[in-house]
Amino acid sequence: MNKIGVNIFLALLVFFQLQNSQAAEFTAHGIVDLRVSQVSSSDKSYLTGGQGKFALADGLQFSIAQAGADLSVTWDNGLSAHGVVNAFLKGTGDGESSVANITEVYFKYRTLPSASGYRLQTRVGIFYPDISLENNAYAWASKDTLNSSTINTWIGEEIRVLGSEFKLTRLGRMNDDAFDLSLSATAFVNNDPTGALLAWHGWTTSSRQTLWTEKRIFPWFPALEDGQALAGQARKSDPFLEIDDRIGYHVRGEWLLHRKGELSAGYYDNRATPYIVIDGQYAWRTRFFHLGTRWKFNRNVTLVAQYLSGDTLMQSHLKEDVVNNDYTSAFISLTYKWQQLIGNKKHRSTIRLEDFSIRDNDNTWGDNNNEDGQALTLSHSYRFTKHWLLLAEFNYIDSHRPARYYTHQAVDLVEKQLQLAARYFF
Repeated sequence: MNKIGVNIFLALLVFFQLQNSQAAEFTAHGIVDLRVSQVSSSDKSYLTGGQGKFALADGLQFSIAQAGADLSVTWDNGLSAHGVVNAFLKGTGDGESSVANITEVYFKYRTLPSASGYRLQTRVGIFYPDISLENNAYAWASKDTLNSSTINTWIGEEIRVLGSEFKLTRLGRMNDDAFDLSLSATAFVNNDPTGALLAWHGWTTSSRQTLWTEKRIFPWFPALEDGQALAGQARKSDPFLEIDDRIGYHVRGEWLLHRKGELSAGYYDNRATPYIVIDGQYAWRTRFFHLGTRWKFNRNVTLVAQYLSGDTLMQSHLKEDVVNNDYTSAFISLTYKWQQLIGNKKHRSTIRLEDFSIRDNDNTWGDNNNEDGQALTLSHSYRFTKHWLLLAEFNYIDSHRPARYYTHQAVDLVEKQLQLAARYFF
């Protein structure tokens, strides 16, 4: 945990002590995810510096895919404090070391609704911007699938902020409307290198989140060699740094129809200065907009879809483009609860289809970031007890990535993964 995380954590502890005289509710929830995975891939895992699209390498793997705890304390005055700790433990054969640290820690305050039905919510600290429609379980896990989509795998890897969010909601129930409207705005720092991992290992799919202050490896490519355009780049990216002291922002709007679904749209801009570098970590000007919907057709069928598109830019000290990429990813998923055929709500099936791409717009030798691909996920879960879930999931991903040529791998690669998991939620 770095100094920022320590200071926020200590501030939470001090504040808890100061609030002892007020009624407070403490909660602790979490997840332990035990998996057996059979992976078919000719390349190394992206987590260990390969160009593979999965978190694990080829072969049979046993792992604790996630051990996370979501802790909170809530006071009667509308104030709450939250901390999330995650651990990802080394599996058999994947080569990645075990790690544990915080992923989020923040204060949140929510007012009572006004007479006209408006409510203000704020949060301050380290947190995910409100983007994902999948990662809705404890410790930012996903309820319906084991692997997140390529969109939300990237959000979990590179998008995390130290900032302040303000959210205004107009409550429909107090205005004789069937819907709520919300608008949020976030000002943040400590997310300047984001875009580097997306450029250099492309879109991926897993349940792995980057821990606060954690550095992540990317594949070797010729432009990193001495005398080439990226010779000064560190061999691991540190996505949660502040490099240029400029404030980024994220805005989001949401329309929520009661008991039916939601539509949302947002825009993220880290406003990084793309030609500044500190200790081998460059600032990347990364921007994107995102659209999403969650829609419940009936009590059995739910649709979730997201679209994300943007660009990222990194330049030399002479302000010449070194990496200039456009990127896009989209998915649509359907989840079916088998309560009519099987007679209870314990069974749930999900199918997800994805399409993703990166377009390389620069002329840097030895650094081809172009990519195109599609992915399929089939997942089924069974709630064995109140706390235990058993899941089976099949992942298929077909990608074209010219950068694999640098390490003598197939440019066109089909990868498959079968996962069996036992998840304990507490």
